[in-house]
Amino acid sequence: MAKKSGLSAEDVDSLRSQLNEGTQPMVWFTAAAVGMEAGRSAKLLAFTEPEEGDFIQVRPTGSKDEMSFSPAELTLEKPPPRKKPATPPPAPPEPPRETEIIHPYVPEAPVKTAAPKPKPAPAPVEAVAAPKPAARKASGKGSTPEVTVTLVTTGEGEWTVEVLQGSRKAVRPTPVPPAAVAQAAKLLTPEVSEIVEGVLNAARAQQLARVEQLRAELEAAQKALDELGA
Repeated sequence: MAKKSGLSAEDVDSLRSQLNEGTQPMVWFTAAAVGMEAGRSAKLLAFTEPEEGDFIQVRPTGSKDEMSFSPAELTLEKPPPRKKPATPPPAPPEPPRETEIIHPYVPEAPVKTAAPKPKPAPAPVEAVAAPKPAARKASGKGSTPEVTVTLVTTGEGEWTVEVLQGSRKAVRPTPVPPAAVAQAAKLLTPEVSEIVEGVLNAARAQQLARVEQLRAELEAAQKALDELGA
């Protein structure tokens, strides 16, 4: 059976579930990973939205950079440990050398020889550096992730705002005044302003009806109190 390469859709769903449970699982780079050695491990950090291109954020082992890769560049299969090279057998012992007979040195008469001509120095050769492969741009801590701002209303005039920074919840649902929501909506597109204004008008009408009802109940109670001679 051929060994699979890259992450399948099931693998991505499994990793996402582990990440949501607070676990940062390990993955390994395939031969398709640009700028990374195949078999090197990395820790899963987050998934960016939408799931297109390099949407899986990891931190390679031994590095502090956060980098993004595609499913084809990562795998869940841990590579087997590398085998140590076999130790070569010891060299056979050298055979014993024969004893050389050294004759006494007899100096010879000096012979005049012409001085050797100096060799011309070789021409300098310019070293040409081999082109380096394009390094993948790391999305370090200084990069800005996608930010999502959500406004929610209960329909009774109460509003809350929530902010997501990437997949992390940066601001939990926080109450905001309706007047601030109306002012912010006017700075956006006319469609957004129209929708927000419609919700605010409905809330005003509801509160006005409640005020009228309470005013009528108050008048009735005041009348009953007057009849009692208080």
